[in-house]
Amino acid sequence: MFIKQLTVFIENRAGRLEQVTQILKDNEINIVSVSLADTSDYGLLRLILSDPDKAVSVLKEAGLSAMTTNVIAVKLTQHVGKLGELLAILSTAGVNVEYMYGLTSGDENASIVLKTNDQERALDAIQNSSFELLTTEETYSMND
Repeated sequence: MFIKQLTVFIENRAGRLEQVTQILKDNEINIVSVSLADTSDYGLLRLILSDPDKAVSVLKEAGLSAMTTNVIAVKLTQHVGKLGELLAILSTAGVNVEYMYGLTSGDENASIVLKTNDQERALDAIQNSSFELLTTEETYSMND
């Protein structure tokens, strides 16, 4: 199962990141997880939110470039080597991880968000393993 990640392209200048977070706050959209990558000219903000569809709408109304992408959220137990085990499963399936970042769940375990070159194959490989996927409901309501 996939979850929606919001991607926002923002100018790499003071105040732009705060603008995005303020718009989300004003529209009562909770930030569950965030990842920021930058170049000299712009930032690529990736977010897991309580309401990604509403977020796209309100950010576009504010003149920002925003879109959703399907990603996979996987639960990881806090044991040495668990991430490596997951990556080995994906590698064996011929899947390349394009990016990943952490997702806080508020319990003793960790979770990660993954985007791969073949999401369907990745999903199938994970579902046929001992790893557990997060549902959209679990993910969007984290940290409420």
